[in-house]
Amino acid sequence: MDTKGQKRKTTKVGTVIGKKMRKTVTVQVERQVRHPLYKKILRRKKTFLVHDETETCKVGDTVRIIETRPISKLKRWRVLEIIGLTSGGTDRETGERP
Repeated sequence: MDTKGQKRKTTKVGTVIGKKMRKTVTVQVERQVRHPLYKKILRRKKTFLVHDETETCKVGDTVRIIETRPISKLKRWRVLEIIGLTSGGTDRETGERP
């Protein structure tokens, strides 16, 4: 299925928590892991700097990100699709409030 020397690209789903740079958003991915000894379910959070070419993501959106080649010192992910839009805010096309 995969050609020789290539690996399958990893995708993750997270929430946009910051948009203070051009064409870059900060995405927080949350996962649940069980403690090996005490068996309690723990929530682990990690943030990624993600490339957003079209600059359509807003803070609070749920996005799917995919692993890609290094774009800058810290960016190795890009936005694949916007899954869920943030409630409220402005309209994406016109920029006006509803």
